[in-house]
Amino acid sequence: MLMLLVFGVLLREVPLSGQDEAYPEADPVPGEPLYDYASVRLPEEHIPFFLHSNRHVATVCRKDSHCPYKKHSENLKYCWGYEKSCKPEFRFGYPFCSYVDMGWTDTVESAEDIFWKQADFGYARERLEEMHVLCQPEKRSDSSLVCSRYLQYCRATHLYLDLRNIERNHDRFKEDFFQSGEIGGHCKLDAGTLMSEGQRKSPLQSWFAELQSYTQLNFRPIEDAKCDIVIEKPTYFMKLDAGVNMYHHFCDFINLYITQHVNNSFSTDVYIVMWDTDGKIRVTILARSTEYRKILNQNELVNALKTVSTFEVQIVDYKYKELGFLDQLRITHNTDIFIGMHGAGLTHLLFLPDWAVVFELYNCEDERCYFDLARLRGIHYITWRRQNKVFPQDKGHHPTLGEHPKFTNYSFDVEEFMSLILEAADHVLQHPKWPFKKQRDEL
Repeated sequence: MLMLLVFGVLLREVPLSGQDEAYPEADPVPGEPLYDYASVRLPEEHIPFFLHSNRHVATVCRKDSHCPYKKHSENLKYCWGYEKSCKPEFRFGYPFCSYVDMGWTDTVESAEDIFWKQADFGYARERLEEMHVLCQPEKRSDSSLVCSRYLQYCRATHLYLDLRNIERNHDRFKEDFFQSGEIGGHCKLDAGTLMSEGQRKSPLQSWFAELQSYTQLNFRPIEDAKCDIVIEKPTYFMKLDAGVNMYHHFCDFINLYITQHVNNSFSTDVYIVMWDTDGKIRVTILARSTEYRKILNQNELVNALKTVSTFEVQIVDYKYKELGFLDQLRITHNTDIFIGMHGAGLTHLLFLPDWAVVFELYNCEDERCYFDLARLRGIHYITWRRQNKVFPQDKGHHPTLGEHPKFTNYSFDVEEFMSLILEAADHVLQHPKWPFKKQRDEL
């Protein structure tokens, strides 16, 4: 996983908090804390290490009756290990190796040092030492771009993104996603140094593919009203190898945590954007808030769908009092696989795109209703096939007709469900109108 931290996408000035950087003086509000201590989202035992790197916060804390960290503000000797002012004996921790793998090194000491540099705070130290300016601001309101070696970690301010003409395909990390002028900032660009950092250009090793088109703009996007959307909250862009098991999620967590240290910011009031340029298959499940025909194991089915990296999954409930009709149509028209139990909500299939599939999860023994409607609309229809893989809550209880399959709720076999979903996905991918269909040169 790679990290790109953006303090604002097309945004007004948001100060970067560097190590030991003093914050501008502001008139204190009577009765209010002098610092936003809640933004330091760290365990209590880690606060001394944070204050070592942020002595201005410790100074404010000592003067502030609201500071919850007073007991830590006097002793600032403890440190993470990557700070220049950190003495080895006060470092957060030391790796311990009981033996040496001769394939990597020949002494226990060098093994411990390698571990600290590659899997501990030594990694943050190396990234911090590599940081260099690629696009220099001349004024406070200008953009900036600062990166480590090979653009493995970058930090930007006032970043301009033009997404109007973006073309997507089935490449998860499309290398030419941005063209010249579609990403950049108002700052003095060192183009030569930027282009020299491409030695590790690959999807999960560098941001070079995305930033090689970074352009020195001759306008200020905000002041010159070039922006349709301005995002002022700090935003992390992350490239994920996968999100399907604990191993990958733990790797993602470690990278995000190390990035907080590199940036010296531990606030969780941020946006996190998963960078993926793939044309995903959009799967919409129509939930029911009525008494009958609910999907009892809906969460289980959704979790199974989310294990497929090419699926973008959402659950909707078309309650007209909560979701306007135009919004309902917009969701439906931007769906590739539309899933729902037998019911009036499936009439939304009329507004699906031509390549879409409607999956009537269970037709409740009313076999022709939505099959015919899908046929008239001209879209593909599938429904549950194996009766021994669907599990009704009971036999149903119509108020006057007695037992009836439309008047109960159902659970579904997950493996069978996914088999049908993958069949539907294959139809979408093979449809000639699918907008991300790969072109083949028959010659």
